[in-house]
Amino acid sequence: MSSHYKQIDGKKYSAALLQLADSLVEGKGDGRISAEDAGKLFDALANDHKYTDLEKDTVSYIRENYNWTEAGDAALRFAVRVWAAERSANK
Repeated sequence: MSSHYKQIDGKKYSAALLQLADSLVEGKGDGRISAEDAGKLFDALANDHKYTDLEKDTVSYIRENYNWTEAGDAALRFAVRVWAAERSANK
């Protein structure tokens, strides 16, 4: 049974999001996360309609430790911002 978490330097992260990020940069393209890839990450993130601290930490880790295109970074930031605003408005 695989864990839902991956521990890196003593901190827990979402194993599923890290595995997805790994798959997006492996074996194709230039090894950077593109705008299309960012959309896939966001879809996985938004799938359960929550944005937990674990997911926030994982997204932060991915943004800091993976290579991104400028468009990919901007796309993920924008999608998360819009999603957060919509969630706040619906409370």
